[in-house]
Formats: sequence, structure tokens, C-alpha cells
Amino acid sequence: MAWTWRFEGSGGAEVQPAVEPEEFTTQGDAESWIGEHWKALQEGGADQVELSEDGTKIYAMSLHPDGETAAAKE
Repeated sequence: MAWTWRFEGSGGAEVQPAVEPEEFTTQGDAESWIGEHWKALQEGGADQVELSEDGTKIYAMSLHPDGETAAAKE
């Protein structure tokens, strides 16, 4: 089993993350990693992330408070 993150910009397109992502063996490890790196990812242009297990989307979430995107703040 591999847990991975996908990083998206404000338009929903995939972006290159500011922090090199890993593959994780557990959901908890993946979520701990995003908890440690969300700010750097956000500052690097990621507005939301999507967690997948072996290619199956589990959930997506915003990296902004209250789910706002950078475009919504402009």
C-alpha cells in the first residue's frame, strides 16, 4: 500500500510542490507529513492537496484557512 499526495494550484491544475513529497506506508504518516509541511507547500504555490491510496482518491483539502484559495483573497 502506498499513500501519496497530489498538489494543486488555485485553478485545480497539478503543481510542483515546494517540498519533495514521499510515498507513505500509512495514512497517518502521510497526514503527519502534510501537517509538518503545509505552510511551505502553500507558500510554494499549492492551494490544495489530494490524498490517494494506491491511486484511489481518498480526500482533498485546502491548505488555506476556512478553505479559501489564493484567488479568493484577491
